Amino acid sequence: MIVGVPTEVKTDEFRVGMRPVGVEMLVRDGHSVFVQAGAGLGSGFTDEQYVAAGATLLLKASEVWERSQMIVKVKEPQPAEIPMIKADQIVFTYFHFAADRELTIGCLESKCIACAYETLTDDEGRLPLLTPMSEVAGKLSIQEGAKYLERPWGGSGVLLGGVPGVAPGNVLVIGGGVVGTCAARMAAGLGADVVIADINLDRLRALDEFMPENVHTIYSDPQAIRERLAWADLIVGAVLLPGARAPKLIRREDLRHIRPGSVIVDVAIDQGGCVETAKVTTHRNPIYTVDGVVHYCVGNMPGAVARTSTQALTNATLPWALKLAKFGADQLARMDHHFANCINTTRGTLVNKPVAEAHDLEFASLCT
Repeated sequence: MIVGVPTEVKTDEFRVGMRPVGVEMLVRDGHSVFVQAGAGLGSGFTDEQYVAAGATLLLKASEVWERSQMIVKVKEPQPAEIPMIKADQIVFTYFHFAADRELTIGCLESKCIACAYETLTDDEGRLPLLTPMSEVAGKLSIQEGAKYLERPWGGSGVLLGGVPGVAPGNVLVIGGGVVGTCAARMAAGLGADVVIADINLDRLRALDEFMPENVHTIYSDPQAIRERLAWADLIVGAVLLPGARAPKLIRREDLRHIRPGSVIVDVAIDQGGCVETAKVTTHRNPIYTVDGVVHYCVGNMPGAVARTSTQALTNATLPWALKLAKFGADQLARMDHHFANCINTTRGTLVNKPVAEAHDLEFASLCT
C-alpha cells in the first residue's frame, strides 16, 4: 500500500495524521509512505524525523494525494482538498459528514472509500478513535471557558474556583459521555460547583459513584436545563449522537434565561452543535456574543494542543492504519464489523444511515 500524509490545511490546525513512528512501522511492513514537507512541524515532528523513519518527502499536497492509495489525515477534507480525492482511494480521517452536506456529496462523487474515525466502534459500544479527542476537548472546554469568563473577553468576570470568602463559579455540563465527564472533572478540579446532565439514568448513577463531591447529576429534560441555565456561569455542550447531527438542546429563546457574561462552549459543533445560536469559529477568532452570552464554538478544539492531541490520536489510530494498509478497506470490513462501521461512503454509495438521514440522501447497507 502507498500511504500519504498531507499537511492539515484547516484554519489553525496543527495536528498531523501520523507520527514518525507510524511511518517506521508501515515501512517495516513493506508499505511506502509519502509525507508532505512540514506536515508534522505543528506537532513538534521534523521532516528529518520522518525521513529517518523511512518516509519520502513531497513538497505539494497535490503530489501526496495523487500518488497515494491511502490518505491518513486528522480533519475532514477541506474544500481545496475535495477535488484531489481519487476513485477507490482510502481516506482515513475524521469526517463528521452529518454536519457537512458539501463534503458528503464531494466524497460520493469522488467514489473514494471514506473511513471515518468517529464511527469506528468496539465491543462495548464505544468509539475508540473519537475518545482521545473527546477527552482533550472535554478538558479544553473548561480551560477555554474559564479564560473567556474573564472580563476583557466580555465574560462576567467570574473565577471558576472562587477564593476564600467568595463563592466559586457554576458549571453546567450537558451530556455525560467522554467529553462531559472530562469537562466535569476538570471543572471540579478547579473548585467550581458542577452539574452534569444526561438522559441515561445508568450513566448518571455511575457518575455519582466516582465524581468528586462538588459534582452533582440531574436528569436532562427541557425544564431542568432551563432552570440550570439561569444558574450557570459556564455551559458546556457535550452531546453526541454517533455519526448523526447533534440535537439542539439550547434554543435561541433559552438565551434569555442565561445571565449576561456567561459563556457557552459547544463541543458538539463538529456535528452541527447542540446550541441553536452556535456557528463554527476558529482558534484565531474563537468567540462571538449573542444576547450578552459569549459563545465559543471552535470546530477543531484539540488542534490548539497539537502535540498532546497528535500523540493521543495516533496511539488509537495507528493500529487500524496498519491493518488498513495490510488488508485494504473491503477485506478489513469483512473481517471486522467494527471497522465496517467506520466506512461512511464507498465508491459512490452512502453506507452510513444517520448521515443519509441528515441530508435526505439515499442509503445502502454495506452488508447487502
